Amino acid sequence: MALVWRARRAKILSLAAAAALAPLAAWAYQEAPALDAAVKAGSLPAVDQRLPEHPDVITPHQAVGTYGGTLRRMLGGSNDHNSILRIIGPQGLTRWTPDFSDVVPNVAESWEVNADATEFTFHLRKGMKWSDGQPFNADDVMFFVDDLLNDKDFYPSAPGNYVVNGQRMTAEKIDDETVKFKFAAPYGLFVQMLATPLAQEPVLWAKHYCKQFLPKYNPDVQKLIAATPGVQDWPSLFRLKCGEVESPTRWGNPDRPVLDPWVTTKEAYTAGATRVVMDRNPYFWQVDTAGNQLPYIDHVAMGVAGDNQTVVLEAAAGHVDMQRRKLDALANKPVLAESADKGGYKFYTLDNAASDTMAIHFNLTDKDPVMRKALNDKNVRIALSLGIDRAEIIDIVYQGTGEPWQIGPKKSSPLYNDQLAHQFTQYDPDKANQMLDAEGFDKKDADGYRLMSDGRRFTFNVNYTGIEQPDWGDALEIIKEQWKKIGIELNATSVERSIYYSRGEANDYDFMVWNSPGGLDAYFDPRDFFPIHPQGSWQAIPWAKWYLSGGKDGEEPDASNKERLALYDQFKQTSDPAKQKEIFGKILQIAADQFEMIGISSAPPLYGVVNKKLGNVPDVIPASWMYPDPAPTLPQTYYWMK
Repeated sequence: MALVWRARRAKILSLAAAAALAPLAAWAYQEAPALDAAVKAGSLPAVDQRLPEHPDVITPHQAVGTYGGTLRRMLGGSNDHNSILRIIGPQGLTRWTPDFSDVVPNVAESWEVNADATEFTFHLRKGMKWSDGQPFNADDVMFFVDDLLNDKDFYPSAPGNYVVNGQRMTAEKIDDETVKFKFAAPYGLFVQMLATPLAQEPVLWAKHYCKQFLPKYNPDVQKLIAATPGVQDWPSLFRLKCGEVESPTRWGNPDRPVLDPWVTTKEAYTAGATRVVMDRNPYFWQVDTAGNQLPYIDHVAMGVAGDNQTVVLEAAAGHVDMQRRKLDALANKPVLAESADKGGYKFYTLDNAASDTMAIHFNLTDKDPVMRKALNDKNVRIALSLGIDRAEIIDIVYQGTGEPWQIGPKKSSPLYNDQLAHQFTQYDPDKANQMLDAEGFDKKDADGYRLMSDGRRFTFNVNYTGIEQPDWGDALEIIKEQWKKIGIELNATSVERSIYYSRGEANDYDFMVWNSPGGLDAYFDPRDFFPIHPQGSWQAIPWAKWYLSGGKDGEEPDASNKERLALYDQFKQTSDPAKQKEIFGKILQIAADQFEMIGISSAPPLYGVVNKKLGNVPDVIPASWMYPDPAPTLPQTYYWMK
């Protein structure tokens, strides 16, 4: 699958919507039977009064569906909020096409881009409403830009998606349905970024509800703060009540209006919850080609599991209707295959956008100066890579699926860099030992482990999220035995995800284990090529904070990473696809030459389970956080076949 990246320079309107608008204007819209009683009782307006003047018209994947039923899924504990996002969807101004090849209008009906890609004018859908029936319009977008994005109390460091040349995005309200975003320099990928899960903020917060948590609009906000346990200031109160893009609180407040196809009920995602239920949004702004208001399915119900094995068991029992998250480990597939007929489900395939199944992110900003010096020695990193027998790990842990691989775009990507992908993947413990000796680690203790310059054993104490990724624990156990042969000690401990992240954000680790993105989505998730992600560029979180804060926070990166960050700024400001590829290619080559982290195996295709009676689910779906699967396939069009 090749991704097509191109800047929009003209007003774009979905062809499907354009073709359908005229007929639908003359047709009567249909609504779900579950809403009939409320409409008849007068507590809910008629469907044509709930929809915008030009609803987004969706062509279902297979067929026009029928209404009703519940979609069942599972969440992995109290910090699996992004699993909800993946099924409810990032309802941004734009969205990905189902094949991940382009972006199309979504909340925005159309847009225009000026000649140098510094101004983006979005036309909203007239008459569109929030889930509580209140109008959605340009004021809501301006609320984000003026009252949140450009407030230093709320965003001491603004999200990088809205910063160009160190300056935050500004906006101008043209009229109730038109907003113009302005940047200090060209931003060639802005329209595409709006389709990712990390750029939903412009349409995430309803001003009429969320403004009550800002001192600007509510002089009594301090009373709300005092009455709310654990809240110290208005930004934390706002985030608790109105949520953020990536936060459990986004799904914890039933009173918060949304633009999503399903809305949180009293069974919300709060601490201690064992089940989360979401009901259809009666004001949802999409219809199918027959005029039926979406979604087709009435409810989404998600059980909260304590571990991944529970998710697998629930799926095997037929209690999961469509999911790959938390159950797609290769080791689980035989169990799920054995129960497929009895459970009434089948497998679907996911084209994995990741680069690597597991990467070791050495902490180049380690708090320990002795370990930091060692990890910043490229020859040490090379030796540690040569000390890993990837073929053994692939055979035992990944059932022979995959090939020895470091990081970087896949072979099918136009950005593929062979050096980045394959250098130092051969198993050569003799050479590894020679290199470590040459770098000054030639002294050993009585057990044969190398000593560092201060006399300590060269030891890595590593945490990983074993509940979610048991294969990482298996791989680390093998690496432990392999590194022992080159005098390096490795102790790995499985921890809960929240602990993993808290230690990562505190820069309290020697290396972190995670998969490596960027196989098919390198432009949009480049965290492993330079420090850009404050919760994911584990090679140097303080460097990422420095970049994102414009040098005010964190720690200044080394020269190589500063060069890559400067190139990335150029890349973001370029709207020409050929120039984008050229600049990003330079970034990848520098990353290859620096060799800052090591991978294990190329990422194989993934799988999920889907109920055989669930319609409009594609057989193959892209798998990527920046996509994020399965949301762009529009689960609001899934339906129960009779």
